[in-house]
Amino acid sequence: MTDYIARHSLGANSFIPRKFQGFPEIKEALISNRIQAGFMVAPMAIALRSQGVPIKIVYLGHRYGSAVVVRQDGPIRSVRDLAGKLVAIPSRFSDEYLIVIRALERHGLSRESLRIVEMAPPDVAGALAVGAVDAFSMGEPFPAQAEMMGFGRILFKAQDYWPDYMSCVVVVRQDAIDDRPAAVQTLVDGIARSGLWLDQGRPHREHAADFVGRYYFNQPPALLRWALTKDLERVIYSRLEPRKPDFDLVRDMMLHVGTLDRPIEFHEYVDTRFADGAADQTPWRFEAGRTQGR
Repeated sequence: MTDYIARHSLGANSFIPRKFQGFPEIKEALISNRIQAGFMVAPMAIALRSQGVPIKIVYLGHRYGSAVVVRQDGPIRSVRDLAGKLVAIPSRFSDEYLIVIRALERHGLSRESLRIVEMAPPDVAGALAVGAVDAFSMGEPFPAQAEMMGFGRILFKAQDYWPDYMSCVVVVRQDAIDDRPAAVQTLVDGIARSGLWLDQGRPHREHAADFVGRYYFNQPPALLRWALTKDLERVIYSRLEPRKPDFDLVRDMMLHVGTLDRPIEFHEYVDTRFADGAADQTPWRFEAGRTQGR
């Protein structure tokens, strides 16, 4: 996406993508200024800003796209069956952790009723396959991986317990916002246009799965196709503006579970002007087989 934005947006902005295996590494790269912008889970971004790290959330990466997965042949058939089980999450500072707690409490269980382990997302499917964990709460494409390989089953999707659930957000260092606001706007505009393009229908998602899997993520295109097209509502890439009620819910959940030590206010960690600037964007004009797009 960033490569396409750099190639097809006006101006001399250059966005160089860097792949990370886990959110803690993204956090350290932002703190040390090795990267100036990134995608990370919303609670981690809020916690970092609360701790004084000079970043702001400027947009969402997607809505939905997370699920709790259990073994296909295992004994867990309901949320209540998670009691006493070992569940993998990407981080305590993740929406995937909060959605587990939200589901537990909806069924009268406390967060102390299960065991939690933090695990890098690429490792969770293998851990479930060999029985090292009983379940995992993770974003795509890892739920799809467990399903497609036949050993995993989705117990519930995030949106089953959290309407308008959001996970990944786009964060930018404050010095980049101050020094290069036009570049930040170009980035957000491009993300908006990419999301609108993806949400135009199955053919665009199939094409995205093919070229992103092969050239960027080093993931089997069939896996990304499963995640993106098995259910077109499984992940959505529109309605990505950061909204105060959504973030107030995340902040309050973080205070509830103890991953945030003060009720930080929305304006302290979100800069909405770039989302406002992208509100009238239209999808990229791109079809498979074309060499140019706008």
